[in-house]
Amino acid sequence: MLGPMSQPPPRVTLVVGPEEVLVDRAVEVVVQAARAVDPQTDVRRLDPGSLEPGVLREAASPSLFGERSVLVVRRAHELSEELSRELVEVLGDDSAPDIHVVVCHEGAANRGKAVLEAARRAGAEQVAAEPVKRLADRLAFVQGEFRAAKRRISEPAARALVESIGEDLGELASACSQLISDTTGSVDVEQVRRYYEGRADVTSFAVADRALEGRAAEALEMLRYALGAGVAPVLVTSALASSLRSMVLVGSATRGLPAADLARQAGLPPWKVDVVRRQLRGWTPDGLSDAIRAVATADADVKGAASDPGYALERAVVAVTEARAG
Repeated sequence: MLGPMSQPPPRVTLVVGPEEVLVDRAVEVVVQAARAVDPQTDVRRLDPGSLEPGVLREAASPSLFGERSVLVVRRAHELSEELSRELVEVLGDDSAPDIHVVVCHEGAANRGKAVLEAARRAGAEQVAAEPVKRLADRLAFVQGEFRAAKRRISEPAARALVESIGEDLGELASACSQLISDTTGSVDVEQVRRYYEGRADVTSFAVADRALEGRAAEALEMLRYALGAGVAPVLVTSALASSLRSMVLVGSATRGLPAADLARQAGLPPWKVDVVRRQLRGWTPDGLSDAIRAVATADADVKGAASDPGYALERAVVAVTEARAG
């Protein structure tokens, strides 16, 4: 992502990718950089749906008074052939250095290819706005939001927040903003759960954590809360199964393997390895096998094999805690 600028932005910035949150932020960085040089900078945001031929060329024309301006072209891949040709001309004209053009393009090679090539020929500074799909990247995004606000969120808390909100980066950014606004100091897991416990993933993983730690009463209480809040039963079995898989991966690893190496091998963040190692205390291989079978049965039950998914989940939670005790 484009970071804050300490000087005027480049004449052309190319933002490539469909992730709207990252596109918006890249545009804002350019606008703020231009206004840091000239607070009176004019910003024109142009959209393919409302553009008429000639508007791009007129907007990019040098001002008689040399005013600085930022010209933002959103969804450039949707421009008509005529407007694409006009934008290509604008990108190739470097006679107005105080006009900064930001081209936002989803990146599809077969749409608006000429615009992409023209921006790159013009020496555009390129910014990626691809969807953030990897868990590690979403965690980094959350931590970056807190760093930008000069605040800190623990890695387990960032993970809990990502699990609660899901993959929507806009919602994730809003959640970070709310936590930053409503809390002080470093944000921990309990604060995240206080705000988002009603969210499906946080609640389902909370059930799993308590069950794997052998805390049957707390796990059942959390389960009833989750079901009452509308959490789908399949999310609870999914959380239990995911947590058990992590335990098997960590438990079967070579003894003495450093946490960082184990994290890479198991596909887990380093902090999660420490959590799983703690959860493994009190478990035996036979106990893990029993728990996995119980969760597999519950998963089939909640997907239609049983008439009462809630009872099937309660039975599974009890079975898991008993497997640990056994």
